Amino acid sequence: MSFHTSPLSSIPLGDLAVSQRVPLRLSDGPHHCAGRVEVFYKNQWGTVCDDHWDLEDARVVCRAAGLRHGAARPRARHFRAGSGHTWLGDVNRTGTEVALSYCRTKGWGKNNCHYGEDAGVVCSDSSSHPTMATHTHTGPAELRLANGPNRCSGRVEVLHDQQWGTVCDDDWDFPDAVVVCKQLGCGTAVSAYSAAHFGQGLGPIWLDNVQCSGAEAALSQCLARPWGVSNCGHGEDASVVCTAPAGTASTAPARLRLESGPGRCAGRVAVLHHHQWGTVCDSGWGLAEAGVVCRQLGCGTAVSAPGSAHFGQGSGRIWLDQVNCTGMEAALSECQARPWGSNSCDHRRDASVVCSDADTSGQRLLRLSNGSNSCLGRVEVFHDHKWGTVCDDTWDIQDAAVVCRQLGCGTALSAPGSAHFGPGADPIWLDGVHCSGTESALTGCELSDWGEHNCGHSEDAGVVCSGTNPLQVRVTGGPGPCAGQVEVLYNASWHGVCSSGWSLLEAGVVCRQLGCGAAQAAPVGAQRGRGDGGALLEGLSCRGTESLLLECQQREMGPGQCRHGAAAGVVCTEPEDLVHSCSVLAGLLGVGAMLCGTLLVLYLWLRCGRQPRRSPGVPLIKSTEDTGMSSEA
Repeated sequence: MSFHTSPLSSIPLGDLAVSQRVPLRLSDGPHHCAGRVEVFYKNQWGTVCDDHWDLEDARVVCRAAGLRHGAARPRARHFRAGSGHTWLGDVNRTGTEVALSYCRTKGWGKNNCHYGEDAGVVCSDSSSHPTMATHTHTGPAELRLANGPNRCSGRVEVLHDQQWGTVCDDDWDFPDAVVVCKQLGCGTAVSAYSAAHFGQGLGPIWLDNVQCSGAEAALSQCLARPWGVSNCGHGEDASVVCTAPAGTASTAPARLRLESGPGRCAGRVAVLHHHQWGTVCDSGWGLAEAGVVCRQLGCGTAVSAPGSAHFGQGSGRIWLDQVNCTGMEAALSECQARPWGSNSCDHRRDASVVCSDADTSGQRLLRLSNGSNSCLGRVEVFHDHKWGTVCDDTWDIQDAAVVCRQLGCGTALSAPGSAHFGPGADPIWLDGVHCSGTESALTGCELSDWGEHNCGHSEDAGVVCSGTNPLQVRVTGGPGPCAGQVEVLYNASWHGVCSSGWSLLEAGVVCRQLGCGAAQAAPVGAQRGRGDGGALLEGLSCRGTESLLLECQQREMGPGQCRHGAAAGVVCTEPEDLVHSCSVLAGLLGVGAMLCGTLLVLYLWLRCGRQPRRSPGVPLIKSTEDTGMSSEA
């Protein structure tokens, strides 16, 4: 046992006086009130030489430790010799100092002593059951395990100075974990993890170099560096996994459900944590884990435990990874796993389950995957307990119309092929689909045999349906129909589009939907203030290959404040047919102008050519007479 003082500064101000209070402990004694005197300086524990060591020096040590009386032990034979530096020698005191480091000495490390001359102290204490403590603790420091799947597994945290902090994993091993589990009433230790196994903590790192024998009743009774003194970062936080007491549950089981399957007993595993549904990674996922899920849901036994997003990719958080069940647990949250939310997966590895009570005898299911909403995406059908894709051979708008009708997604807008929504990873169930467009379900169309095809997933068929809220697009405030501020009809109201993330990719899709040419620019309008009114539509993100802005909407799309406060615009080239028409018109106008010029020349020539020519010597009398005669007449 050793006694630790609070972690104070250990920088000396001179050779004659240490001047500042430093951490102090008593080592290798029968209890925390007796032992070899050690001080902490330059991040290292060292001893005190017994030259001139007497009862007054011992009293200073006991007083600094918060104990009552001191008896000097002038020779190391009373306690085992220390190791490392001998930090202090020739200590001189008056007996009134509150800390050993306030006494006059030769200075840090300046002495002529050996380890056979280490000074010791025996103090008395008011406690009948000595325990390791600091000047602020009268009993064991409170513990908890954080960020684990239950209260008996997680990152070790200790309460000191009314603040929770972590424990460094230096020297952390199984006996330390045994003491933690014992103090928490969590049965026996299963493992002692290091390297922030349950995630990195926050705040101070209270303990480092903890060394327990395993017999201690509390972690604060084990040897360790002073409170708050460590050379660690939170990437070295220590963790523990304990067995919960027999017959007791450590926490209420987390709720489960199976998604995107044919019924409640087959589908992608989803777990509720912190009021949010999330998925489970398939790392280590097997029948034992699936069996626990089926038992918790009352769905019989596990038939299969598919991974790789067998029932499609989920969204949101991935709550659990590396789940390891014995198969006897009553709930998935009782199995060992990484901390909640800590994983190395993406949704392509979502775990799934098929239980024996799953009912798949009804109509084969249909879904659209990898789109921004449920009414557009890659076409997938459910057959033989598994989702698969549809080949785009002969795929057209009539086939898409049936899919949209079956899903209740309005009318078909397009029927893209060539894996427009990305290639699938499951079997290709259908090929050569022929629909008239009036069928109520895809299975009512002319189909090939299930699984027979000559396609690869690069030919997966897709569908874009209008949905219940189709996005109409227009531009306003521009010089023509192909340039201006973009507005979208959403929930029967026109909204501008937020410029956050706006680029030529989105502008290109708008130009395409408007029937204009290629996008030339994606300008951003003037900044909008709060008083301008009219929320801007947020949540649009395009790949640039879409035909309609509808295909770009994300799940979180909707009118918002648009933090950047700007409305997006677009400048498209004019449609090719309009440019061609204008060119033809310009040509016709040119031809017309040439004809008009030719006719004018002919007219003038004919007009001028009919007038009589006069001889050079004949005066213009006749014409005058003629004029007069005609006047008389």
